[in-house]
Amino acid sequence: MRQDKADKVAKILARLYPDPPIPLQHDSTFTLLIAVLLSAQTTDARVNLVTPGLFKRARTAAKMAQLEVAEILEQIRTCGLAPKKAKAIRDLSRILVEKHGSQVPAHFEGLEALPGVGHKTASVVMAQAFGVAAFPVDTHIHRLAARWGLSTGKNVEKTEADLKKLFPERLWNDLHLQIIYFGREHCPARGHDLSTCKICSWAATAKRVREEASKKGGARR
Repeated sequence: MRQDKADKVAKILARLYPDPPIPLQHDSTFTLLIAVLLSAQTTDARVNLVTPGLFKRARTAAKMAQLEVAEILEQIRTCGLAPKKAKAIRDLSRILVEKHGSQVPAHFEGLEALPGVGHKTASVVMAQAFGVAAFPVDTHIHRLAARWGLSTGKNVEKTEADLKKLFPERLWNDLHLQIIYFGREHCPARGHDLSTCKICSWAATAKRVREEASKKGGARR
């Protein structure tokens, strides 16, 4: 049942988004890494607003490593957790220069050892910069996987493991982006009419249908 549902979801998403673009503006592996790091607890749209100014100052690890944290913070101030991210960007840039020849490492171990780079960020870079099969799970994917009954995971790690079992590895990198776009454009967290949704109308679990109906009932009171 769950596998049949996953297969149908994959087909629908492939029709809707046959060639999903990377939503974060970048022109190198390094600028992608920085943009993905910045996107935590911040919208991609916000990241795309601040990165042009930041990358005008420094678009390589060598140049970024030379900036003061305050200079980086000034450019990214409107992003969530900006002070923490500014320090991470400066520190990871210095590590790239000192330990990796100013290049972004093309392996999970090296990426996840960098300041501010967790598994999700590393997965995005591995998938989108190096073409390595990965299934980064953000809040959209975690939410929709539960809504559609594809995962019972209470955290993104379990959801990632569940999705990797359901979908063939060759689809992971596209599906990551396809589900994100579907969540943004068709399947919001609140005020969503499951009955008219291209996927929720047949895939949503009975529990999710009851929960959404309860929310609507509460809103009308």
